[in-house]
Amino acid sequence: MMARTENLRLAVAACVFASIAEPATAADSSRWDGDAKSAIRLIAGTVPAGAATVRAGIEIRLKPGWHTYWRYPGDAGIPPRFDFTGSQNMKSVEVRWPAPKRQPEGSIMTIGYDRDVILPLAIVPEDPAKPVTLRLKADYAICEKLCAPVEGQTELTIMPGASKLEPQLAAAEGRVPKRQALREGDGLVIRSAIRGDKPKPHVVVDVAAPPGTRADLFAEGPTPDWALPVPAPVDGAPDGLNRFTFDLDGGPPGTDYRASPLTLTAVAGRKAVEVTIRLD
Repeated sequence: MMARTENLRLAVAACVFASIAEPATAADSSRWDGDAKSAIRLIAGTVPAGAATVRAGIEIRLKPGWHTYWRYPGDAGIPPRFDFTGSQNMKSVEVRWPAPKRQPEGSIMTIGYDRDVILPLAIVPEDPAKPVTLRLKADYAICEKLCAPVEGQTELTIMPGASKLEPQLAAAEGRVPKRQALREGDGLVIRSAIRGDKPKPHVVVDVAAPPGTRADLFAEGPTPDWALPVPAPVDGAPDGLNRFTFDLDGGPPGTDYRASPLTLTAVAGRKAVEVTIRLD
């Protein structure tokens, strides 16, 4: 009996030592938090040792027929809100938004995603030599015929190493609009943005798109309390261009539209670009 007890003690000690000595392994994703209509999780990209920026993503899973919203939801809707309070070894985090699409809801036009989406994250760790632990609390909305608010909480420790979800994250990063200036050129380009004052203040934007594609356009103010109209496609553009217009309306009281920076996002096929303009 004593020999058997001693053998058991040694076996337990060996297991404990092994668990201490064995290096921790990185997880590619957190658990899902949600239900059959929608769920949310964190995913990790491939992280080189000592990386100054850690790549990750927020993945939102949607039941077919349901949609959620972009950072600016359009005529109605609730933009997602992400809280990373309680995260460890995180100096800063930037949420990056893949190109959205128009989503008609009755007589109004909203902007968002009607299928599963990954929102890439660019994380700056406080100490690049240590793992980053993300703790996420998300508030977002999903809609079918009716809309519902959703809350989700999850966490993920990101360590150096390869991730099996790297291709999915890289594809989502490729859908984030590329920043550019107003210019001539081929491919997807925002050529011009011109202010007009009759019959009321408005902006006319011309967009060039790659052959075989049709462009779409979205406009945002400089702060979340802006609510610019969703640009409407109009006729009259030169050959090869797509023309849009939107009223200068929806800024906070007292807004000087000429001095305020506006962000224009053009989308065509799987390409997207982003331009910041001033109307002065």
